[in-house]
Amino acid sequence: MAQISEARKRANKKWNDANKDKMKLYQYRSKARKFITEYASEDELQELRNMIEERMKDLK
Repeated sequence: MAQISEARKRANKKWNDANKDKMKLYQYRSKARKFITEYASEDELQELRNMIEERMKDLK
């Protein structure tokens, strides 16, 4: 695996520190996708579908 330069590490840290809300959103989205694609049962998927439909109604 390639080494990351010190400058890149500093740049990454600076961006992460300045964008904590975005980072949290990315992590939540990633975990949700992982759960749906790899772990959720059929009942859990149906529950999620209902929750998504309700959320879509709220956003309209």
